Amino acid sequence: MGAVFVAREPELDRRVAVKVLLGEGRGGEAAARFEREARAVAALQSDHVARVFRVGCLASGAPYMAMELLEGEDLAAALARRGPLPSGEVIALMLQACEGLAEAHERGIVHRDLKPANLFLARRPTGATALKILDFGIAKATTPTPLTATRAFLGTPLYMSPEQINDVRSVDARTDVWALGVVTVSYTHLTLPTKRIV
Repeated sequence: MGAVFVAREPELDRRVAVKVLLGEGRGGEAAARFEREARAVAALQSDHVARVFRVGCLASGAPYMAMELLEGEDLAAALARRGPLPSGEVIALMLQACEGLAEAHERGIVHRDLKPANLFLARRPTGATALKILDFGIAKATTPTPLTATRAFLGTPLYMSPEQINDVRSVDARTDVWALGVVTVSYTHLTLPTKRIV
């Protein structure tokens, strides 16, 4: 339903990522969800959420959002390339994800689709890696009237909490905590203590 392009913002002469809603996704609930994602992410200030700079419509009528252009790879690609990661590395990344989610949850936003593909390992100019949460496309605002249909099945089943599978509209921030827990234990080389701890 959508595509992401690399573009240049002429006013500030910077490269950005432009996410465009295409085809049948332009109208109805999909467009409303797209706009909600843009507004939700634009309000977040965490360094661990991909920034949104601008929202609008193209001449064709397709809605778009201009976001920071990230260099690096998502966690899914890193796992495919490297296999399970050392526990210390995964914990450090998940702490960054928790920091980004904390602000979203404080604002009443639940992501509902956290998975390795939506956790981006961005390379900073210093060479360090910063985790960025992507794709709030099915995020749920816990206060306003929800936009998701009652029986809609949204999310990625492997990472969904039992509550989300049963009723996608009733979940709260705990469903994101569940998803991060699944990511953490599924892709970590667990190191068990070799000595008995009393």
